[in-house]
Amino acid sequence: MAERINKVTIIGSGPAGYTAAIYAARANLAPVVFAGGPAEDDPQRVPGGQLMITNDVENYPGFPESITGPELMERFKKQAERFGAEIYMENVVNVDLKRRPFYVQGESRECRSETVIIATGASAQWLNVKGEDQYKNRGVSACATCDGFFFKNQDVLVVGGGDTAMEEATFLTKLVRQVVLVHRRDKLRASKIMQERAFKNPKIQFIWDSVVEEVVGDQNGMTGALIKNVKSGAVHHLPATGLFVAIGHRPNTQLFEGVLKMNAIGYLETLPDSTKTNIPGVFACGDVQDHYYRQAVTAAGTGCMAAMDAERWLTEQGKG
Repeated sequence: MAERINKVTIIGSGPAGYTAAIYAARANLAPVVFAGGPAEDDPQRVPGGQLMITNDVENYPGFPESITGPELMERFKKQAERFGAEIYMENVVNVDLKRRPFYVQGESRECRSETVIIATGASAQWLNVKGEDQYKNRGVSACATCDGFFFKNQDVLVVGGGDTAMEEATFLTKLVRQVVLVHRRDKLRASKIMQERAFKNPKIQFIWDSVVEEVVGDQNGMTGALIKNVKSGAVHHLPATGLFVAIGHRPNTQLFEGVLKMNAIGYLETLPDSTKTNIPGVFACGDVQDHYYRQAVTAAGTGCMAAMDAERWLTEQGKG
């Protein structure tokens, strides 16, 4: 039996992967999608990406009445399937991008492919404290831009000390009554300009040398957090209806270490104005290569770009 060679294989799903699948399928490229699933090192990673743990999506164009993250991703998936994309709900465990056609091995199947589109996303780093999982989407979030709207005129906490934490805190002050920033050290590691902006904002207060020990709440959601001073050991209860974890994201790029070019923190690097990686025929889109915007709509946009880049590359190689 002849070995099957795909024109396009997409690793990952979410807005980026599914949009790439839609465009590739409409270009008659018969894409195969390894949509992913829970991983041993990250059991919360599921097909559909971070939107699968988002209750209400109110900023995706075309949904004025809002839509849940899982429902939105299901619509993406069905649209891709409607145009002929073949979708497998499993992880990729091994790739070989050094020989052609490229080799992709899933948990239960393997294939070769002329092009590969990587849309494995990034995972938010969480505090891993008591109550955090219980109150996710009921007060606990990792994205102020996504969820800040739901906390209008409320008191919220932000945890972190880098640029992301300052950006989240500053953004939230446009919506909430007060932001309390909790940081485990006595000084921030954010850039000077971001620090100055936060220090000058009257709506931002700082609690130094402290960590969140536990998230507490009731049947209606989060009501506060237990804050522990790392120097004295003292613990006190701080009322708040929201907690934004801003200690960074981890790109899901372990499969490609030593093969694809990455930046210092592990995000895949793409050529300017394209989704091309350092290996011709391999493209990257979504949060796996975007550590700045990290929005569903921008991820979908780069998914479209990746499919178009792949289609053009195949045409140039006489394989389109």
